[in-house]
Amino acid sequence: MANRTRNIVLRVPVTAEERAMIERKMQQMGTGCFSVYARKMLIDGYVIRLDYSDVKAMTAELQKIGTNINQIAKRVNATGTLYAQDIEDIKGAMAEIWQLQRSILSKAP
Repeated sequence: MANRTRNIVLRVPVTAEERAMIERKMQQMGTGCFSVYARKMLIDGYVIRLDYSDVKAMTAELQKIGTNINQIAKRVNATGTLYAQDIEDIKGAMAEIWQLQRSILSKAP
């Protein structure tokens, strides 16, 4: 090991499934040498990081809207009366959902 130019060894534990995936990708790259493949991927590979903050915000808003609609439904079931304001609240909630969805989709790659 003293004569090697690469004298630092990195080890990565993997599952059998991960190992099989690595081997398939090595075949796609056209190499049978794990060291070559690993070095290439660790140095030149890239990681895609997805930002789900918009989706999380939309989910939170949907939960709030669902709660509001449930409250309206309870009141309608209890009184048998549906108020114009209830309909407007639901329409406003739906408009908010569509606005959030358009915002998320406009940021998508």
